[in-house]
Amino acid sequence: MSTQNENIDNSENENEEIEAQDTESTEEVTEELSEVDTLKAALAASEDRYHRVHADFENIKKRLEKEKYQALEYSNEKFAKDLIPVIDALEGAIKAKDAEAEPQALLEKVSEGVELTMKQFLSTLEKHGVTPVSEDEAFDPNIHHAVQQIDSPDHESGQIVSTFQKGYKYKERTLRDAMVVIAN
Repeated sequence: MSTQNENIDNSENENEEIEAQDTESTEEVTEELSEVDTLKAALAASEDRYHRVHADFENIKKRLEKEKYQALEYSNEKFAKDLIPVIDALEGAIKAKDAEAEPQALLEKVSEGVELTMKQFLSTLEKHGVTPVSEDEAFDPNIHHAVQQIDSPDHESGQIVSTFQKGYKYKERTLRDAMVVIAN
């Protein structure tokens, strides 16, 4: 019997060792599972933050796009406001036809009014970067369009003699070439 007892004791010892190992394994698995759950929760929180930040970014992008289109749509508002006084002056000139005055005096007043309106109009254009092409500078094919060549003892060959139509620039870009006559 002693062998049987020994075998039972050995079996019990082995069972106790196995149970101890199982308990340790179970604790390790439990720790690993709780660590996995913690990592899953952290991942879910990170994904949520990512989605919120991405949505905020998309909203900002849409708002900026809308503001850009509005800025383009209303970009000429200041220019238009500055032209309103010129329109008022021209309307005043039109109303002058109903004035009671001698024709010569009326013509002089209208002519003076048109000159002042032209100065006002040009100053408004200059305020917004539109300037006339200078007629005094040398011929430049980038801003001048030669429509005629004539012999001129007062000018060197290639110099501008006269201007048929003024040219205009917006900042550094040519809006319209000046139509000029140049010397042979």
